Amino acid sequence: MSIFSTGLSGLNAAQSALNSTSNNISNVYTPGYNREVTQLGEGRAGGGVQVNDIQRQFNQYVASQLNAATSKSSALESYNQQVEQIDSLLADRDAGLAPLMQNFFSAMEDLASAPSDPAARQGVLGAADTLTAQFRSFDGYLQDMQEGINGQIADEVTQINNSTEQLADINREIALARARSGEAPNSLLNQRDQMVHELSERMDVRLNIQDGKTYNISLPNGQPLVAGTQHYRLEAMDSPNDPQRTVLGYRDSNGDIVALDEDTVTGGTLGGLMDFRSETLDKTQNQIGQLAVSLASGLNAQHALGADLDGAQGGDLFRIGEPQVYSDDGNADPGATATASFDEAQLDQLRAADYEIRVTADSPGDGDFEVVRKSTGEAVDASFDSGTSTLSFGGITLEFDNLANAQDGDRFEVQPVRRAAANMQTAIDDLDKLAASSLVEQGGELAVGNVRAASGALAANQSHELTVQPDGSFSVSTGTTISRDGSTLDGAEQLQSGDRLTIDGVSFTLKELPDAGEATLTLSRGDFGTGNNENALAMQALQDKLTVGGSASFSGAYGAMVSDVGNRTNIVQANLDAQQGLTRQLEAVQQSESGVNLDEEAANLIRYQQFYQANARVIDTGTTVLDTILGLRN
Repeated sequence: MSIFSTGLSGLNAAQSALNSTSNNISNVYTPGYNREVTQLGEGRAGGGVQVNDIQRQFNQYVASQLNAATSKSSALESYNQQVEQIDSLLADRDAGLAPLMQNFFSAMEDLASAPSDPAARQGVLGAADTLTAQFRSFDGYLQDMQEGINGQIADEVTQINNSTEQLADINREIALARARSGEAPNSLLNQRDQMVHELSERMDVRLNIQDGKTYNISLPNGQPLVAGTQHYRLEAMDSPNDPQRTVLGYRDSNGDIVALDEDTVTGGTLGGLMDFRSETLDKTQNQIGQLAVSLASGLNAQHALGADLDGAQGGDLFRIGEPQVYSDDGNADPGATATASFDEAQLDQLRAADYEIRVTADSPGDGDFEVVRKSTGEAVDASFDSGTSTLSFGGITLEFDNLANAQDGDRFEVQPVRRAAANMQTAIDDLDKLAASSLVEQGGELAVGNVRAASGALAANQSHELTVQPDGSFSVSTGTTISRDGSTLDGAEQLQSGDRLTIDGVSFTLKELPDAGEATLTLSRGDFGTGNNENALAMQALQDKLTVGGSASFSGAYGAMVSDVGNRTNIVQANLDAQQGLTRQLEAVQQSESGVNLDEEAANLIRYQQFYQANARVIDTGTTVLDTILGLRN
């Protein structure tokens, strides 16, 4: 090889190195750009230098680790942003429910001190109105968050579909570039890797590199999103079992859309939103609803045991929302529906949870239903009345319509308390209708509980006495009729602990049979004097009873809810801090290999400039030598 060819090869190599360096400097702030290095080698024709490759400094292993860490960080950040809003709402000392419940029971205590005082009665109604308004406000705020998450999920799905479509297009462009030149442009490879990184910020995906060239993207359950040059769309759709809830649908190659289980999507902003909704938002809504139902039902039941200033039996003090029931879209007959109501006698079984009813036989009857509490996945005991087509469990009663048309595999979603607080209102606006006096006077040593009075109880002003023996045999006073679960008892039957009994509109649960000797219960109508405050005292005493779920007081249940959300907020924040630290470390590792260092590139610029000048000098020297040789003839 001549000195001219050697120098020219050096000029070309230096030019290529300078181009790579200048490209690095120009893209120092370009997201996803990977530093390029010119790889030089000895020329094959007896000398000189050649450019073997313009190598992209990219480490697939580090990139995969960074994508996974970014996905987790995005999920925790999204979760944290949402849960902090609920934490601030519940923990507000001034705007929270705790002080308002305390104000209500303080007003009830004032009523007990002066049961006929209009000011005291107005204080109770005013405190009740304020309390119910705050319950509705809390429910509205949480429901707005539900709808906001539905909107965010739809937005994320749109962005994910755009990304998967672009990835499929880039796969196509890379394949065409390889077909033309044998190699893909580094710019396309950078764009593809950056697209995968951005997709990881939105959701956790699985990357499979086919033949070391083509990127295939799939969901964690294996369903493809990008397969070579094809992409598959996700869709935001109403949940088949709850039309208020947006979930992900997967549209397959046949064009059919199938709802994905919510736990299919993990990681990224989308996964964080769905985790927050299922773990915290749903639970908080149910806890608020359970508290509202327990408060309203407990006070309503006690208010019905009292008499107002006119001597009439007390009506409902509060109105509350009814349980919600949804039929699954996949049920065989859309006409097989159900409605639900609270079982006042079993409200201690009410839980802050949703349920799934699974039909296990065609034209179902007793034993053909499976009730599952969704928050824990555990089966719940239920009783079915074939005569009325009602299913009772967890403090509610479910009444079916067209049940004969239901088939094996049909499902129903039951939300007993999710939106109960939305319709919570004070049911009384007349001061005289507050039942501060006692309607039902209870005496005797028989252990009973959960005493409730139906409308018109003790209307005949008759006294009743029930006597129970240790073996369960019983007797009643003359003219008294007693029933168990709606069936009249004639005295030949025996009572058992836990029986629900009713006498003249007053129902109660027999806690236990007497140990030795007989025990009696007397029920009579109370004295309606203006100084009678017994029912007001009983309502005020509910503040400290374990009314919520049979295990917590009103303030205790609310405090536990605030503590639970606060603990979850702290845990998410701690996990976020740790995950962000790990993500930053991986970013530093990735940048140390793939990032552009301006100081290093500046040095390379000088080095390759000298390289270029030296090779130019070689050619210049060759020209001088050749001119000298040619001049020898002269």
